[in-house]
Amino acid sequence: MFGCLVAGRLVQTAAQQVAEDKFVFDLPDYENINHVVVFMLGTIPFPEGMGGSVYFSYPDSSGMPVWQLLGFVTNGKPSAIFKISGLKSGEGSQHPFGAMNIVRTPSVAQIGISVELLDSLAQQTPVGNAAVSSVDSFTQAQMTPNPSEMFIPANVVLKWYENFQRRLAQNPLFWKT
Repeated sequence: MFGCLVAGRLVQTAAQQVAEDKFVFDLPDYENINHVVVFMLGTIPFPEGMGGSVYFSYPDSSGMPVWQLLGFVTNGKPSAIFKISGLKSGEGSQHPFGAMNIVRTPSVAQIGISVELLDSLAQQTPVGNAAVSSVDSFTQAQMTPNPSEMFIPANVVLKWYENFQRRLAQNPLFWKT
């Protein structure tokens, strides 16, 4: 149902099912991992109204697992890239894996996926900076105004370019006059 990918490593598609609605992937040598991709294989969709919360777990200094919510995957958003390199020093958050006896090994982190209602996914708050791909980071709404800079709307540039192409087609030398 799920896959997990770390750059420079083989794709993992055999998640360990630790409960009816919970799956984990082991991430050996997690200290050298910056990003992880979690995706649906496309073989089994989530049931209607369901999705998967994605968690990252690493052992703390005493060897106990620290779980942090990264984000989610759904039938409508079947993959996500998460930055985990900066998360290893933070505190854990509420998670559904607490009472599970999952085998732990030092220097091995885990990605956990918990199948939950879409309504509960919408109310969860991922740990800061985990989600990498976000359209908001590319919009002008996120820019800080600077009086010395001028922004030109994209539709104005597009209209200029279309006029330029039309005039060039009519007279290839128009720009020389």
